[in-house]
Amino acid sequence: MILSYQSYEVVLTVLWIVGYSSCLPLNEDPICTAEEIAKYRIVFTGKWNQASFPKQYPLYRPPAQWSSLLGVSHSSDYHMWKKNDHASNGVRDFAEKGEAWALMKEIQAAGEKIQSVHGIFSAPSISSGTGQSSTELETHSRHPYVSLMVRIVPSPDWFVGISSLNLCGGKTWKQSVSIDLHPYDAGTDSGFTFSSPNFATIPQGTVTEITSSSPNHPANSFFYPRLKNLPPIAKVTFTKLKGKITSFLDISSNVTTTGNEITGTVSVSETPLDCEVSLWSPWGLCKGSCGSTGVKSRTRYIRMKAANNGTACPTLMEDKECEPENCV
Repeated sequence: MILSYQSYEVVLTVLWIVGYSSCLPLNEDPICTAEEIAKYRIVFTGKWNQASFPKQYPLYRPPAQWSSLLGVSHSSDYHMWKKNDHASNGVRDFAEKGEAWALMKEIQAAGEKIQSVHGIFSAPSISSGTGQSSTELETHSRHPYVSLMVRIVPSPDWFVGISSLNLCGGKTWKQSVSIDLHPYDAGTDSGFTFSSPNFATIPQGTVTEITSSSPNHPANSFFYPRLKNLPPIAKVTFTKLKGKITSFLDISSNVTTTGNEITGTVSVSETPLDCEVSLWSPWGLCKGSCGSTGVKSRTRYIRMKAANNGTACPTLMEDKECEPENCV
């Protein structure tokens, strides 16, 4: 079939439109046309308790706790951290040691170089696995995204956080946002347990979410094969402020805040933990008199006790008949 010049031109135009549209980014957030500045109060709630996470729960040296919260309001072209990407040196230092200096320098450099950062905010550390801390933050219509990190203490390089949450809904700012948080591995340390010694991951891995079955290893402190999903280990709530206020009631978690002081109750969910036992020891010597049937035994020990109606421990000793040795 021979096309006229006009038909050929139409075909080229259609192909150009199709090709151009296929290059457009999908699922992009709408441009924020809300009022220029918005203020939010953020409440971080730790839910890391022994009932919800009974396996290897840290009770001392140090006990379960949370580092200070470090966050930033920014535009869409900045990422503090991102799932399945490599962590920066600043994110590594914060996730492994709770040191914020390098990460803050990275944020500052991004703000100066590409004008992608509006402001940095922080909230106090929490000296136990459960509790709350809060602060206020400011977002801008050109910088409506929020990212944050809180280190899990103790841990090799584990943290909870938010990556690029958009607080603007297009024409208006969102009034309230509440998000359950789950643990992430920064990919910089290869430890399996809360108290693992420092063991750098070489080559460095990517940031991954820790689940009840990943890493799929019984030594992992978050390994709960009976669970489909881990219970939330923390929660963060953003509430838009109208001007400057001194108190706020978070009904969703029964938390009352006044300034930076927070009181309230944290709901507790219980995670069943099955008993874990060691492998059997070798069979012992056969005990008995010559000419008769003897008995020999083997034992095993409890590596982890059952908790929260988990499967009880099996027998720890086993006997079987044998023929006495060295009989003349």
